[in-house]
Amino acid sequence: MSTTTSRGIKLDIHTQERLQALAQIRDRSPHYLMKTAIENFLDREEAYEREKQEDQERYERYSLTGEAVSGQKATAWLESLAAGKKKRRPQ
Repeated sequence: MSTTTSRGIKLDIHTQERLQALAQIRDRSPHYLMKTAIENFLDREEAYEREKQEDQERYERYSLTGEAVSGQKATAWLESLAAGKKKRRPQ
């Protein structure tokens, strides 16, 4: 049993020509370029959604507790990391 499926995509002539030209330049098939573009898009958008969810959870925790790390403490911690010093993250 195959683990892949086919999806149709409608492209205007200009986009089809651009895709074909790039495929020839790269010595790849248009299918490969489209598949790679979709995978890259999904990776980027899924990472964005994960980060957005983390931000929402952080905001909700802040709303409940009122606890936050000051910019000054965060900057000092980041500077220590950049200098190669291992410090615990500020609470």
